[in-house]
Amino acid sequence: MKVYANRKIAVAGIRAKPGERAQGYAQVGELQDHQPARIPIAIVNGARPGPTLYLQAASDGDELNGVAVIHRVLRMLRPETLRGAVIAVPLVNVHAFHAHRSHSPADGKKMNRCFPGNRHGSTSDRVAFFLFHNAVLQADLCIDLHQGGVNPMIDECRVRVNMKDRAGPASFELGRVFGIGYIFHQRGPDGQLARAAPAAGIPTIDPELGGTRGWDAVSIRKGVRGVMNVLQHYGFIAGKPKIPRRQVVVRRFKTVYATRGGFLALHARLYSVVRRGDLLAEIHDPFGAVVERVCAPADGVVWTYPPYPMLASGQTVATIGTPIRYV
Repeated sequence: MKVYANRKIAVAGIRAKPGERAQGYAQVGELQDHQPARIPIAIVNGARPGPTLYLQAASDGDELNGVAVIHRVLRMLRPETLRGAVIAVPLVNVHAFHAHRSHSPADGKKMNRCFPGNRHGSTSDRVAFFLFHNAVLQADLCIDLHQGGVNPMIDECRVRVNMKDRAGPASFELGRVFGIGYIFHQRGPDGQLARAAPAAGIPTIDPELGGTRGWDAVSIRKGVRGVMNVLQHYGFIAGKPKIPRRQVVVRRFKTVYATRGGFLALHARLYSVVRRGDLLAEIHDPFGAVVERVCAPADGVVWTYPPYPMLASGQTVATIGTPIRYV
């Protein structure tokens, strides 16, 4: 069992001694008008020793549910009753955030493909390098809050390392403890924080809190509950986590495409468990006549569907998570 000691937590110029809370802005570069580019950072350092949790949101600038989750978690934490520390970055990709985009307009990159970063790289590489080396490497656990952009998607948790990878089993256990009920377990692309941090020995998960424009109250509540589960299970705070007795795990996605263009009428909703051959949707022409019936290509869970009820041929009707197993 790891033994922890009370220590000061510092990220750039933001410092909190045991029993203190601190927040501020860290400069990570300069904007085009020579003004500083800054990201907000909060530290809650418990009065008693314990592990450190790193929590971040909005590495994709249009994924905002995680920002609201961090707001609520920070309001709930009290340094005097906390064991260990929480380092929270509610807004990682400021360039993409201001542009209402997932990718940074400064370099066209997706921040969650840039970790562990590059001190001398492009804008996103530099921000990732700063966060990874100044904050992430201080942590014992990491949660990188995401959502499915603006596309409707189930609330789920992604584990982006395999069981044979470093911190693989511990990352999967962290995902189970988050307890959102649905886990996508597949090794992710290079540059994801949920790949880079486990490579450094830090268990990490990548919850995807639905998909919407703006904020979704249901997904936010699930995200808060997930973070509280982690804090309670790993001994940061008192309380009993609410972890489902059975959770769905899938290893891959099967994308279902429309052959005909027209208007989409869904017959299977998000979270629906379907069997191969089940009717997923119908495509209607402008007069309402059915021109195509789209069926499930495999057994699985309906994971995503499009944000608009009209499709061209070759566009996505739905994504199926498959094969299903339970933990």
